[in-house]
Amino acid sequence: MNEKLKRLDINKFSGKNSALIAVILLIILSIILKGSTFLSYSNVINILLNNSIIGIISLGMTLIIITGEIDLSVGAQLALTGLISISVANSTGNVFLGIVLCCLLSVILGICTGGLVSKFGIPSFIVTLGTMSIFRSVAEYMYNGGGLTVKGDALSPYIAISNTNLFGVLPLPILYWIVLSIIIYLFTSKTATGRHIYAVGSNEKASLLSSIKVSRVKIVAFGVSGLMVALAAIIESARLGSMDSATSGSSYEMDAIAAVVIGGTSMSGGHGSIMGTFFGTLIIGIINNMMNLLGVPPFLQGAVKGAIIIGAVLFQKRLDRKSV
Repeated sequence: MNEKLKRLDINKFSGKNSALIAVILLIILSIILKGSTFLSYSNVINILLNNSIIGIISLGMTLIIITGEIDLSVGAQLALTGLISISVANSTGNVFLGIVLCCLLSVILGICTGGLVSKFGIPSFIVTLGTMSIFRSVAEYMYNGGGLTVKGDALSPYIAISNTNLFGVLPLPILYWIVLSIIIYLFTSKTATGRHIYAVGSNEKASLLSSIKVSRVKIVAFGVSGLMVALAAIIESARLGSMDSATSGSSYEMDAIAAVVIGGTSMSGGHGSIMGTFFGTLIIGIINNMMNLLGVPPFLQGAVKGAIIIGAVLFQKRLDRKSV
């Protein structure tokens, strides 16, 4: 009996921490294959830095998927709002104004998207497929299919947002990602709205009967996601010093969804965690890094990553079944 209970406890632990287990296994494998190179300070920082943008977007995507919805427009939204941020900063010389308008616009876009999904009952896949095209087309029209560069010495604080190292060691985008992960974790675990997000994803009808305002919860999830997209847009545009209407944010939605699902969030809603998403993003980052270190041809990297993602999800589902 005790052995059975111990086995159940182990299965339950592994089911809840499958993303963390996968990260540990990947790190062990990476050390075996490329020990000193993989563990070097510059390589570890590169992994974290290169995935900080997707990591931040994935935080908002987690909330949306937990509610049982999805958002395919985050990449195009990042390009549009990032261009607006640079445009306002360039024209006014006011970095703060550019940041505020970028965040405000992105939150409004998120709220409008959430409203279309929740108030009109249109499937989020269809709504966000449409808004993805709208956001990208508007960005390309406004900027003639090109992009913008941050200009002028007066805008050096804008560039410094992402190109400054804390204590000369830790790049700020990594710190932003960690801090935002903690904030969204606290939001989902310590607030009534955060708990309602899980309730809505688990059983929408039961939530309605429990006097939970389902529409408002979904709108909040999309609004918070919009804020995460805006912050990611500001960080990326500051890091690169530019934003392009045609290519910026391309495929970010797919990487964000992959990070969320690998992190253990159920696509049917009601189950998932912010910490799982954090580790899911790390899994994708380590996979990309190891393919580069091992010299996997660029044209094959997508196939390899796709196969590993499917395998990771199957592994996570197997652990979930054992933990029940």
